[in-house]
Amino acid sequence: MSDLRWWQRRWFALAAVLLSAVPLLWPAIPPLTDLPGHIGRFRVMLDGDAGPLAAWYRFRWILVGNLGVDLAVRALAPWLGLLPAVKLVVIAIVMLMSAGILWIAHEVHGRIQPWTIAALPLVHSYAFHFGFVNYLMAMALALNAFALWLRLGRQRRFPLRAAVFVPLSLAIWVAHVVGWATLAMFVFAAELRDWRRLPIRLLPLAPPAALLLLWRSGASTGLSGSFLWDIKLVWLVAVLRDRWQMFDLISAALLFCLLYQGWRDPGTRVEPRLQRAFLLVLAAFLLLPFMLFHSAYADMRLVPFMLILALLALEARPSLSARRQTVLAAIALAFLLVRTAATTASLTLYDHDWRQRLAALDHLPQGARLVSFIGERCGQLWMHQRLNHLPGLAMAERRAFSNNQWPLAGGSPLTLHAPAAMAGFDSDPSQMVLARPCSVEPGVRTLDESLAALPRDAFDYVWLIHPPATAPRGTAGMTRIWSNGEDALYRIDHKRLSPGASPH
Repeated sequence: MSDLRWWQRRWFALAAVLLSAVPLLWPAIPPLTDLPGHIGRFRVMLDGDAGPLAAWYRFRWILVGNLGVDLAVRALAPWLGLLPAVKLVVIAIVMLMSAGILWIAHEVHGRIQPWTIAALPLVHSYAFHFGFVNYLMAMALALNAFALWLRLGRQRRFPLRAAVFVPLSLAIWVAHVVGWATLAMFVFAAELRDWRRLPIRLLPLAPPAALLLLWRSGASTGLSGSFLWDIKLVWLVAVLRDRWQMFDLISAALLFCLLYQGWRDPGTRVEPRLQRAFLLVLAAFLLLPFMLFHSAYADMRLVPFMLILALLALEARPSLSARRQTVLAAIALAFLLVRTAATTASLTLYDHDWRQRLAALDHLPQGARLVSFIGERCGQLWMHQRLNHLPGLAMAERRAFSNNQWPLAGGSPLTLHAPAAMAGFDSDPSQMVLARPCSVEPGVRTLDESLAALPRDAFDYVWLIHPPATAPRGTAGMTRIWSNGEDALYRIDHKRLSPGASPH
C-alpha cells in the first residue's frame, strides 16, 4: 500500500462515490426533465385500483425491459413514502455508476488511473439531466456487473460466474433492455481474444434475448433514432449539457483534451479489452439508426458511456513520471470538483423554480380533472426548462388527471383509459404549447389553439406553466384561483354538470 498515490487509496474511492450524491441532497424531488412523469406513473402503481386515478389510468405489471426504478420504488415507497423513495433511488443510481467506474478501473489496471477521475463527472451527463432513470439504473448495474465479470474471470471462477450472470443479466434486462445489450457488448469485447470459447462464455447473458423476442413479438416497434449526423454530433459535444452553455462546452473540450493526451501520449497504454468495448459502443452510437424498443434516441444515450470506456482504457506506463501522473490526477480532480459544484448549483436553482410553480397544487383539489399547458420554444435553448412533465406531480400529490403521460404501447405497465371527451388532450405532447406555429415542433399547438379546442366539459382545471402570451378570450369562462406572476391555475366555470359528474 505504501506505493499507492492519494487517488489510488480506498478513502479516495469512497469519497468520490459519496461526492456523486451531493448535487441531489438538497432538492426534495430531483429536478430532472422526465422524472415527474415517472413519479405520476408510480402513484398509479402504488394506488392500484383504489382512489381517483383509477378512473383514468390502470397499472398492470407486465414483463418488459423498462421497469428498474418502478420495481425499486414499489419496494421502498410503502416504507419511505413516494417522493423520498424516488430521491433515494436516483441517488443510488449515481453512486452505483461512480462505484462501477472505479471498480472497472481497479479490476483492469489494478489501481485507479488519473483519467478514471475525469470519467466520474459523466455520471451527471445530459442523459441524467433528461431523467432517463430506468435506463441509467440499468447502465449503472451494467458497469458494476462488468466489473464483477472481470473479477471472477481474473480469479478463474468460471462456473460461479456463469451461475451468477444468468439471473443478473435477467435483472439488468428488466431494469432496461439497453443496459443488458450494453453489458453484452462489454463482455463480448472482454472475451473476444479467446474467440474459441466466446460462445460458451456468452451463454449466461443469452436468456434475456428470449424475453426480448417474446416482448417485441406482441408489441409494436418504435422509431428511436435515425441517421441524423448533426444530432449525433450535438449529443457528443453536449455530453455534459446542463445550464451554462459556455461552461458545459469548455468542460466537454477539457474532457476531449484529456482523452487526446492519454491516447496519444507514449507514456500511456490503452488496455485492449476496454479499447474493444469502446470501439463496439462507438459503432453502436454511429450505426444504430433504429432500435426495437421504445427508447427515444437510445443510440445518443450511449455517448457518456462511450467516453467513460475511452477514459477507463488509459493506463500510465512505468515511463510516465510520478510528477506527470500527479499533475494529470490533480487536473482531473479539479474537473470533478468544479463540475460537481456546478451541478449542485444548477439543481438547486431548478429546485427553487419548481417549488415556486408547484405552489399551484395547494389550490388543486384531490381527484381533479386537470389539463396543463406548458410554454415551449421553437427549438430548445441549451438550458432546458425541465417543465414538460412537471404536471406529473399533480398525479402524485393530488391524484389528479394529467395530460403529460407518454403513451408506450407494449412498453409500459401504465395504460390510459380516459373518456373519449378528453381525446387530443389526454397525453403527451398535448401539454406542450407554442407562442406561434413552428416547423421545428410539428404537431405542437399554440396556446391559443389549445385553449380554443379544449373540450371544457371534460376538465375542471387548467394549469398554465411558463405560458406564452394569450388573448383574453382564451381564458374566458374560467376563474383564476392562483398565480405566481407567470404561471396560473384556472377553474373552468361549468354552466351545468352532466348527471353524476363531480364538481370536485
